[in-house]
Amino acid sequence: RSNCEDLCSVISTNPSLTELKLNNNELGDAGAECLCKGLLMPSCSLQTLWLQNCNLTSASCETLCSVLSAQPSLTELHIGGNKLGTAGVKVLCQGMMNPNCKLQKLQLEYCELTADSVEALNPALQSKPTLKELQLSNNTLGDTAVKQLCRGLVDASCNLELLHLENCGITSDSCREISAVLSNKSSLVDLSVGDNKIGDSGMALLCQGLMHPNCKIQKLWLWDCDLTSASCKDLSRLISTKETLKEISLQDNNLRDSGMEMLCEALKDPRSKLQELWVRECGLTTACCKAISSALSMNKHLKILYMGENKLGDEGAELICEGLLHPNCNLQFLCLGNCDLTAASCATFATIMTTKQSLTELDLSYNPLSDEGVRKLCEAVRNPSCYVQHLILYDIYWSTEVHEEMRALEESKPEVKIIS
Repeated sequence: RSNCEDLCSVISTNPSLTELKLNNNELGDAGAECLCKGLLMPSCSLQTLWLQNCNLTSASCETLCSVLSAQPSLTELHIGGNKLGTAGVKVLCQGMMNPNCKLQKLQLEYCELTADSVEALNPALQSKPTLKELQLSNNTLGDTAVKQLCRGLVDASCNLELLHLENCGITSDSCREISAVLSNKSSLVDLSVGDNKIGDSGMALLCQGLMHPNCKIQKLWLWDCDLTSASCKDLSRLISTKETLKEISLQDNNLRDSGMEMLCEALKDPRSKLQELWVRECGLTTACCKAISSALSMNKHLKILYMGENKLGDEGAELICEGLLHPNCNLQFLCLGNCDLTAASCATFATIMTTKQSLTELDLSYNPLSDEGVRKLCEAVRNPSCYVQHLILYDIYWSTEVHEEMRALEESKPEVKIIS
């Protein structure tokens, strides 16, 4: 409490303070109330306030409501990880609806929100054209509430750019409404519905909105959504024709080799502008690596590729490296962690490290590379023409002798970070 009084004094007397991050502190409602006295001072110019995991309850929302109503400088509020509940959100929304409130970003993850919370949120969203980002992940909303939320988001005055609904109990049942938001809101560029059981039928519905000419999506996260290779036909069409799409996460979906091959065909399309692809833990094997290699050799835009937790093996890695070495490939970061690689692949990776100018980060963690493999990688790092700046080798076992060699190498080449 005494710390909060000191902070209150700093906030109210220091107009140059624009960001305050107090995450993971035991402030409690009394601390938040004390803090907000400073925020309510006319001299306060705070723009961003982080109070995640601060042991707040709905009681703190009364005070925060006053701040939102009185402080137009406050544009970002991060209060996830607090037990605000529906009652708290209703009070917060009253503050948001005040004309003085100019909030642009609202983060309410892990706040014990339920379907009833959306009834209060919708009028606030509709009355607040300044709001650009809404994060509601990890709340048990369910399909009925998500449908209701989407109907509010379609409202003409809503200009939302980012919507995160991860782990919100969504199924295919609400995907038509999410799709309607995508096709109506060209402002929406970042959508995350990961960790929801939408399945292939839900994905087909989402793709209707995603493929709409009005949709300008740039970042799409669909991790652990119960997707299979059946979704990859629609996803391929999206990747090959939606030129605004820059980043897609499909990790932890059972796409398998047949699905990955379809995605690779899409990456070969000249219209594809995808820069970042996550296909970690997607049931891939060596069988799809020729297709990946071919896609890498033809795609100039892809910069980041996460492929960890797949059984690619040394043979698969060799094929991928063939594509990497093609002059068309501009990959900057490659993750092949836990892909059943051994020392046998390391000579090829060493070649990549010293010849592929664009590749600055390589992650080979959780692979049994042994002393032999790690030494080959270290030789590449010693090479004056090594382009890799971050070599990530978590949870790989090597001898004390190799460990000492690596420490000496880090001292002699501090510009290269070996992260283990």
